[in-house]
Amino acid sequence: AHFLPQCVPAVQVPVMEFKLLAKDPGSKARSGELHSDHGIIPTPIFMPVGTLGAVKAVHPRELDQDLHASIMLSNTYHLYLRPGVEVIENAGGLHAFNGWKGPILTDSGGFQVHSLSDIRKITEEGVRFSSHIDGSKHLFTPESVMDTQRSIGADIMMAFDECTPWPCDLAYAEKSMHMTHRWLDRCISRFNATEPKYGHTQALFPIVQGSTYPELRKRSSEYVATKGMFGNAIGGLSVGEPEEEMYAMAELCCNILPTDRPRYLMGVGTPWNLLENMAVGVDMFDCVMPTRNGRNGMLFTMDGVVNIKNKQWADDHSKLDPNGHSWVDTFYSRAFVRHLFQSGEMLGQQIASLHNIGFYLGLMAEARVQIKAGTFSSWKNGLLPKLKTRL
Repeated sequence: AHFLPQCVPAVQVPVMEFKLLAKDPGSKARSGELHSDHGIIPTPIFMPVGTLGAVKAVHPRELDQDLHASIMLSNTYHLYLRPGVEVIENAGGLHAFNGWKGPILTDSGGFQVHSLSDIRKITEEGVRFSSHIDGSKHLFTPESVMDTQRSIGADIMMAFDECTPWPCDLAYAEKSMHMTHRWLDRCISRFNATEPKYGHTQALFPIVQGSTYPELRKRSSEYVATKGMFGNAIGGLSVGEPEEEMYAMAELCCNILPTDRPRYLMGVGTPWNLLENMAVGVDMFDCVMPTRNGRNGMLFTMDGVVNIKNKQWADDHSKLDPNGHSWVDTFYSRAFVRHLFQSGEMLGQQIASLHNIGFYLGLMAEARVQIKAGTFSSWKNGLLPKLKTRL
């Protein structure tokens, strides 16, 4: 894994900075660097998901020193409910609380509260919801979500939006989009009126919505682009729509969103989803898939998808993945990892999670190499069939 960059301290800059370094001649893929006070993030990048401040089954030291992750994602809704803003503030922010020294992006919690369809109510003010933990009542507004993310101390904060389900009718999607835009204006006002609490720079990303309606996506992208924020996100995709619709909507948005700002596609996805969306101009990704699928015994490799629980691996003493990017890939055999899963041993889930995050980060790093070499498109097209193979 010689091409995996260490997370190095960023040069001191007064604000965050995004540098475009290379463009692929055969697609819209590009590579760059996002400079933050907690480190330099090479793009395209995958952000491991640490919803509650920790990536499931993975120690922060492993994320940094073994996997060389340059940024992680946490969730405002979950951290707000537990351990609570006061505890995080008393610790000195999430970086001090969880020990992660690199940059952190926080989702606004919009997707989570809107997914609680039976225990929440959406109004112009915000979203009233009941905690999934103890049933207690809460209100999220654009202003309160900005304040909470300030308190968490995220390097990148997300605007509060409504993530529409798929499918949804045009009238609902349009009404929701306009409310998301009004909420965005309130988020920006609150963001501009407040300061970071822990001495490092914070940036706010607006979110494009509009379901799978091209005209709505166009209007939302144009609206977001006028705000001039440091980066922009594309939300409301990978929620059940066909993959081709996802790619088409992402491309439409990327064609409108500023080229000199990072573009983040939220909640996506499989390795092939990442490559196809890179090809239309996306720079940043996150998804629970590497760890969630890993905990269920699914391993992503350059040769295809391995279900390590299958009997065919019971006496296979070859390395878990000789081309992997984590130490576990050459330390353990497929037979042993299968044995751990069959025995219900927690170590199996840890190994699989480390492997999958390493694979995703290694795929990102190789994509950056291919973009800089001008060979991304041919490399991607040759790799996609293999990635989708079930071994």
